[in-house]
Amino acid sequence: MKACSLAVFLAGALAASSAQTFTSLMTFNQTNGSSPLFAPLVQGLDGNLYGTTEYGGANNEGTVFKITPGGKLTTIYSFCQQTNCADGSVPYAGLALGANGNFYGTTSEGGAGSSGAVFEISPAGTLTVLHSFSGTDGATPHAGLVLGTDGNFYGTTGYGGTAPSGTGTFFKVSAAGKFTSLYSFTGGTDGGQPYGTLIQASNGSFYGTTSYGGVGYGAVFEITSAGKLTPLHSFNISDGEYPNAGLVLAANGNLYGTTSNAGATTSSVGTVFEITLTGKFTLLYSFCSSGVCSDGSSPLGTLVSGTDGNLYGVTWTGGSNNDGTIFEITPAGQLTTLHIFNS
Repeated sequence: MKACSLAVFLAGALAASSAQTFTSLMTFNQTNGSSPLFAPLVQGLDGNLYGTTEYGGANNEGTVFKITPGGKLTTIYSFCQQTNCADGSVPYAGLALGANGNFYGTTSEGGAGSSGAVFEISPAGTLTVLHSFSGTDGATPHAGLVLGTDGNFYGTTGYGGTAPSGTGTFFKVSAAGKFTSLYSFTGGTDGGQPYGTLIQASNGSFYGTTSYGGVGYGAVFEITSAGKLTPLHSFNISDGEYPNAGLVLAANGNLYGTTSNAGATTSSVGTVFEITLTGKFTLLYSFCSSGVCSDGSSPLGTLVSGTDGNLYGVTWTGGSNNDGTIFEITPAGQLTTLHIFNS
């Protein structure tokens, strides 16, 4: 794994790929957090950005932080303040903004059952544990929460559940902490280990990915708020494998996502794909197809839909320094590298 000297950055003027401006805002130093690997930032009602780090902080069990658009960071909570980390630890995913202005998230470890927790935290740093996972209701949530149109939060766990495979669950939790487990993944055609944050479409259903399972090497699924799951696509290596990120709903009404490995050629290391709400799948781009990964490789994060109609994302590795890239891709699959990281 790469070293944990990760940074918060700003990439400006994304609609104009020929004139990019990249600014590093701050660097994590363990004391203020470490390893914000899969935790996108969310803007609060005060205009500041909020996020989590997986490790670091006062107890090296992760943090919640606030950062201004200018780069001033404030740690508002360090996890594992309570005995046996009853308040949770190692927050793998980012936060969701609630209607009340507070933030909601998950920790992959800790909680009263030592299997992870769901929490609410105010912008001032007051944290409340809403639910602690026990195993049968899920364990080790890697995904963040999404606020449903009904006012409840929905999410997944990467492990646990009532299925013998113990490959994750789908659940809902109210802002007051009322928890309902809605579905247990079997690791079969429905997939297993859903690591990416869900997205809710205009039809009310939620859409997500599983990192393995399906007929092949991971899956895309639709699930209703009542827990009825429909598999939409199974990856088969030639169209990618191991989708770790969630999906994004673009302005054209279709979903877009990434896989972390494989693709159209034997040298491919990850893909970008499009899928309709009814399951029509299109492979848009395979990274590293020529064997030279100057375009990047292993896109692990969820894409962002730009106001220009294009999609934006990052790769974990590849680029001329093998430190990853920022890229733009059109809905038709034309990719432009916008920035190459250099450690």
